[in-house]
Amino acid sequence: MSTWRNWAGTESATGVEVLRPSSTDEVAAMVKAATEQGKRVKAVGAGHSFTGCSVPERVMIRLDGLSSIVSADKASGRVTVGAGTGLGKLNAGLASFDLAMPNLGDIDKQTIAGAISTGTHGTGAKLGGLATQVAGLTLVTADGSVLTCSAEENADVFSAARISVGALGVITSLTLQCVPAFLLRAQEMPLPLGEVLSGFDQLADGNDHFEFYWFPHTDLALTKRNNRVPPGIGPSPVGRLRGWVDDELLSNKVFELTNRLAVRRPSLVPRINRIASRALSAREYVDTSYKVFCSERNVIFRETEYAVPRERVVDVLNELRAWIDRSGERIPFPVEVRVAAADDIWLSTAHGRDTAYIAIHQYHRLDHSRYFAAFEQIVAQVNGRPHWGKMHRLTADQLQARYPRFDDFLAVRDRVDPQRAFTNPYTRQVFGS
Repeated sequence: MSTWRNWAGTESATGVEVLRPSSTDEVAAMVKAATEQGKRVKAVGAGHSFTGCSVPERVMIRLDGLSSIVSADKASGRVTVGAGTGLGKLNAGLASFDLAMPNLGDIDKQTIAGAISTGTHGTGAKLGGLATQVAGLTLVTADGSVLTCSAEENADVFSAARISVGALGVITSLTLQCVPAFLLRAQEMPLPLGEVLSGFDQLADGNDHFEFYWFPHTDLALTKRNNRVPPGIGPSPVGRLRGWVDDELLSNKVFELTNRLAVRRPSLVPRINRIASRALSAREYVDTSYKVFCSERNVIFRETEYAVPRERVVDVLNELRAWIDRSGERIPFPVEVRVAAADDIWLSTAHGRDTAYIAIHQYHRLDHSRYFAAFEQIVAQVNGRPHWGKMHRLTADQLQARYPRFDDFLAVRDRVDPQRAFTNPYTRQVFGS
């Protein structure tokens, strides 16, 4: 028996049985044996979700033994990978085949199956989340059956399983549609928030990848524009010293210290944020795509993120800003804004609409409840959809109204897991019993 805890310390489980299969057949045998004994099963990745989506109640399946690239076809860009492969390991492995994922988030600690299953995404007005890059997957269901799923085979299960929060079974492998490896030119600079919001559409549409971070209690935002470089331009990465200062010293060590100061002296937060935002300096560099996309994030925090219709993002930001100003809350963490193209995945937060993502954070030693609750009320007015792996309070009835294919997902779940072998408190919250 073992104790499990997620990265953020928001969820844990004790006294769980831990299984470590090394093949799909072993997963199938383990799942069948557990369910025949009436035990509930959960596959657990890196534990990077803030919600209880992967909390095991009885049996925890660790997929560390399924953590490698199985096959790679450079000509087609199709790569099959074990579900337990960490994104950092996957990115380095793809590079050895001169391939890359076309878009990534800013964290690479998750496993590929965990990232896919919770709807992890990056930013890009013409690009979807990680699940849109999945061309096929292998799913072990509650009775030990092994389903091969794609747009052509078990298509309804495929539509449901690409983002399923682990509620349909255990994904053991994924086939990804990758692209030739590419370089990105990163341009980072602080700008007045009003300028960013008034030019948001131009910034989002005029760059391959655009995002910004707004520091509450200030009028400044850090903008990030990442664009593919034309042929003939080579890498010019950030220097080792500058990279350490910006990405390790300031973004992690100093940021941890300023957040600890915020705990002791909340009244100093506006001044701290103003100093931090004004200390930001512009930088530009060219590097391998995944090295530009992904950053180290070591300061522990709480996070909620909602997807809103892209055309409403400025309204939501302005309302959030107004609430912070009048609330008296002190927020030392920046607000992150990204974009994505509409897709057709049933439980994708970008299903059927061009989307903007607003993520808010709070340091783990500070209370987040009032801030997060106010944000949820604001985004509810525009039918915001919560990230499946980040903190929220929505229930199945509320989510059903926000996802046109929600009932179709539930119908697939009824078929492949009628006894709810893969349920836990979180799936009961978001999908019902």
